[in-house]
Parts: sequence; structure tokens; C-alpha cells
Amino acid sequence: MQPSGHRLRDIEHHPLLAENDNYDSSSSSSSEADVADRVWFIRDGCGMVCAVMTWLLVVYADFVVTFVMLLPSKDFWYSVVNGVVFNCLAVLALSSHLRTMLTDPGAVPKGNATKEYLESLQLKPGEVIYKCPKCCCIKPERAHHCSICKRCIRKMDHHCPWVNNCVGEKNQRFFVLFTMYIALSSVHALILCGLQFISCVRGQWTECSGFSPPVTVALVTFLCLEGLLFFTFTAVMFGTQIHSICNDETEIERLKSEKPTWERRLRWEGMKSVFGGPPSLLWMNPFVGFRFRRLQFRPRRGGPEFSV
Repeated sequence: MQPSGHRLRDIEHHPLLAENDNYDSSSSSSSEADVADRVWFIRDGCGMVCAVMTWLLVVYADFVVTFVMLLPSKDFWYSVVNGVVFNCLAVLALSSHLRTMLTDPGAVPKGNATKEYLESLQLKPGEVIYKCPKCCCIKPERAHHCSICKRCIRKMDHHCPWVNNCVGEKNQRFFVLFTMYIALSSVHALILCGLQFISCVRGQWTECSGFSPPVTVALVTFLCLEGLLFFTFTAVMFGTQIHSICNDETEIERLKSEKPTWERRLRWEGMKSVFGGPPSLLWMNPFVGFRFRRLQFRPRRGGPEFSV
């Protein structure tokens, strides 16, 4: 299986295969176009629970903001403006969450370490390439194996259970948008909670909410705690992601202190490579590039992911 003229090593770190080499073998279970038409999803119990909890907490926040704080307010425009802003942030956050969770992060095809594929690479004599012994694939440069996804992921930053997916080359922009919109909605919720407490204290808890004072206090207090936790977590993640993008270095590469063997794209060049194109409002839009996928169940062997 090992052609003459180059060496094939079973190793997981420091791969030397170019990042833009694509697998194009007739022995593959599906073509690249077929893969692009399917939705990526990881069947991981912990990840699915965390993803559902994320949605439930956002829905809870929207319920408290809308029905406990805004609708009972006597100021019409205060309710309308804040309701529209908060719900837009919530929709954008959940949309970014879905795009992160259901987008292939850059998985390398399994089992592509075949004789035909190696010959198609047209390797130079003595050139060393690396094969992942866990998923039997030729590892591109900067790819790492995820033990949860059971796949090698291009430019893998980390595996996040809250989005039930790896953050990698193809979905990092959606993860950045998710953390940004959650942080913004958390700040907005905290401001509304503070204004609500002031209003209730001044009105002696008589007309500040349609719920009883104890229920109102409990709902708003829990929302404050949720907002503080969400804001702290997502603000830190947003900052680390922007730092990683501007330095063209993933979190795994930073933790392992890997010396770059690639030409770094720093600052704006790194941002443009992740978000696509020059700076514009489209960077903030999680719906860019969205299209409906084929709804066709395809069980996959040897891994926890499935496609629809």
C-alpha cells in the first residue's frame, strides 16, 4: 500500500500534507458534491444535552424579558424597542448556534490512505506524509484528530460540547458569531433586569409585573445569574477566538506550542480568511451561504456522526 519514493508514517502530530489537497478517490462512499449536500451532526450524548440546555436557557431569557419585564411596562416604545432588539439578538445567537452545530468543521475523509489516493498526490521522492492511525486518513497540515467526532479536523481549534461539534476551518466564523450574540444578549438582559428591579422598588412591586412579587424576584434573579455566567463565558471565548484568528494559531497549536510550518495570515488577513471577503456587515450575518440540504438519512460506519 506504500508507494516507492516517499514515506508514510503513522503519527498524529505535525502533518506535512498541503491544506488544499482534496480526496478524490473512486473507492469513497460518496462524492464531494454528495457530502456538501448533507447536514453534519454529531451523535454525542453530552453534546446533545448541552446544546438543548443552551437553547432552553435562551428561550427562558426571552420569556422573562418579554412576558415579565416588557409586556407589563406602561412605556409602549420602551417595550417595543427593547423587545425587537433582544429578540433579534436571540434569533441571531440561535441561528449561529445551529450553523456551528450543523456545519462540517472540516473533517478529513475517513480511510483515504489508499494506494490510488497516494499516487494521485504526485509526491516528490523522499517526501514524508502522515497518516492518522485512528481514522486511517492522510492528515492535512494543521489537522488534529478529535476523539469525540472520531475524525481528523482541519485547523481544529477545540471541541465545544455547547455546540455539540468541533470548531474548525469551516465553522469557526459561526462559533465566533454565536459567542458575540450571546454576550450582547446577556448584557442587554442584565441592563433590563437592573431597570426592572428599580421600577419594581419604586412602584412597591404593585404593577411592575403580571406575576406575583416572589415569582418576579425569582425569575429576574435567575436571569441575572444566567446573564452573568453566559456573558463571562462567551466574552472570554469571543476574545480568545479573535486573538487566535488574528495570530493564525488555533487553541490546540497554542497549547502544544507548535512551531508554525505555514505562512501565517495575521490580523485582517486572518479575519478575512475566516469571515470571507473584506470587512462588511455580511461578517455579522450567520445566514450567509445558507441553503437547504437534502433530507436523506445516511448512516455512517465507524463514527458517531450522521448526515441528513
